[in-house]
Amino acid sequence: MQRVLIFGATSAIAEATARRLAATEVAFFLVGRNPKRLAAIADDLGVRTGNRAHQEVADLDELDRHPMIIDRALAALGGLDLALIAHGALPDQRACQQDVGKTMDSIHTNALSAISLSSLIANRFEHAGHGTLVVIGSVAGERGRQSNYVYGAAKGMLAIFLQGLRNRLTPAGCQVITIKPGFVDTPMTKEFAKGVLWAQPDDIARGIVRAIKNKSDVVYLPWFWRGIMAMIGMIPEWIFKRMRL
Repeated sequence: MQRVLIFGATSAIAEATARRLAATEVAFFLVGRNPKRLAAIADDLGVRTGNRAHQEVADLDELDRHPMIIDRALAALGGLDLALIAHGALPDQRACQQDVGKTMDSIHTNALSAISLSSLIANRFEHAGHGTLVVIGSVAGERGRQSNYVYGAAKGMLAIFLQGLRNRLTPAGCQVITIKPGFVDTPMTKEFAKGVLWAQPDDIARGIVRAIKNKSDVVYLPWFWRGIMAMIGMIPEWIFKRMRL
């Protein structure tokens, strides 16, 4: 039985991924902020798997709680095979520009919290000699754009950290997978106008499960974002800085 720990379990992508993982023999430990939503998802997964899904309500911005949460998950599951870090928040860029405190809050949530969890999980996987860590980043971390560079900076920091973690853990037999979604239609992006480049949470979930199966390293979802970001990356800075993106 695969033992799975999900942080940010009430996010649309995490929920869709958990449902896909529930098609196999699996036991879940779910962590999220919204108690009612978390309980509903746990109940649904319990029905799907025939196993009670453990749950814990927590604000993952509280870094000092991370070790205790992970210890409780390990005790409840009897070990750990897969961890998914899927929490985050999309800040108001203009508000961040006017209030550096909001900028720091976004970096704390979208980078430092995920880095803290990744570090703690990595140490346990390294000691056990196995485990797969999956972390949801963003294509926004590829290049700083005026419209969302605070969020992009946090995701860029996270991507570089995970790259180093992957380099460290590969010899230990552990997998670190960075997921880079493009535009996804979720409650976090409900105010945005949607177009042809937008994906649904289950599209991303399907790609995550495939990445786990294939033991991938860095995955762009949907797939075409790899090409889009490659082209954006080739734009010279003297041109890019004048583009209204």
